[in-house]
Amino acid sequence: MCTVVLTVSETIMNEIREDYNKYKTNKLPPGSVFAAKTPGCTITGYRSGKVMFQGKEAQKEAGRWEGDSAKKNNKRKHIDQHQWSPPHHIQELSMIGSDEVGTGDFFGPITVAAVYAKKEQHPLLKELGVKDSKHLTDKKITEIAKDLLHVVPYSLLILHNKKYNELQAKGMSQGKMKALLHNRALLNVMEKIKGEHYDGILIDQFAQPDTYFRYLATEKEKVTSVYFATQAEGLHLSVAAASIIARYAFLKEMDKFETQFGFALPKGAGKQVDEAAAALISKYGESILGQCAKQHFANTGKAKRLASLKN
Repeated sequence: MCTVVLTVSETIMNEIREDYNKYKTNKLPPGSVFAAKTPGCTITGYRSGKVMFQGKEAQKEAGRWEGDSAKKNNKRKHIDQHQWSPPHHIQELSMIGSDEVGTGDFFGPITVAAVYAKKEQHPLLKELGVKDSKHLTDKKITEIAKDLLHVVPYSLLILHNKKYNELQAKGMSQGKMKALLHNRALLNVMEKIKGEHYDGILIDQFAQPDTYFRYLATEKEKVTSVYFATQAEGLHLSVAAASIIARYAFLKEMDKFETQFGFALPKGAGKQVDEAAAALISKYGESILGQCAKQHFANTGKAKRLASLKN
């Protein structure tokens, strides 16, 4: 059996996962973030940034992401560094920014927000405490968001679990869902500020630009003049504000589940999530996960096994 191991960036890892989405398997080895099995190769992506290709077609499949496709990858790097990368002085500009929350959480919806932050408002946003939401507690995010909703033009979209699972069952990848949501949120904000000047649009990058635009190929309305950057919350206050509003909406939806079920559902996709999901299955049946969780996550299978042991 041939084995090839590549070390890739987070964006390439996400692109590989999306590319093999139709071959995905729910049996995940320890430390892995996805696994897929084609007729001639098993592909496993790990949190460490490594991707393992095993099987008779391992060289061929790995070659799609290195070697023979070096020109393709170099072109991607060129795009990242030039055509789609934001200007160095972006912090000083009036921008529309977008970000999403909830994509890696088993429980809860995906929330996407877009915000217009004109440069004259930057001092106020900083005074309110707007910054990268990863450096804020949930309590602080809630406090800031309640003020933000009254001072910036924004659009907030919530993809609830029931609809998410329906789309996923029809073959739509999470990446495409996010692209569609970002595009719509940006269009909504552009409509709200129609006639006002803005210097650009910045998306917190979750996929390669060419992949993002491929997701939008059939959309009648799409925003194409955009910048992409990873960790964009730290580059501009518009994305930081969007992240805070999206997180606030996600937390509110999780609070609704706590009221409905009588206990708080854990965030993320770890062992505590498996146990909570098993408790829900034992009390309400397996169908309950369709209302509150992303059913294609590996947590579903683990929770079912735990629930069967308890019953």
